[in-house]
Amino acid sequence: MVPLLIVLLLALLLFGAGFALKILWWVALIVIVLWLLGFLVRSGGGRWYRW
Repeated sequence: MVPLLIVLLLALLLFGAGFALKILWWVALIVIVLWLLGFLVRSGGGRWYRW
């Protein structure tokens, strides 16, 4: 019974980590897109952020 609980706990932990990493990838992608848009806007004229 204990090994089964350990395996289930490990599977739950890995699933949670995979989900969190997928969310972090999406957040990183959004940040990169915003940074690139800001870079393009800055090269075209005014500065709308302070990075």
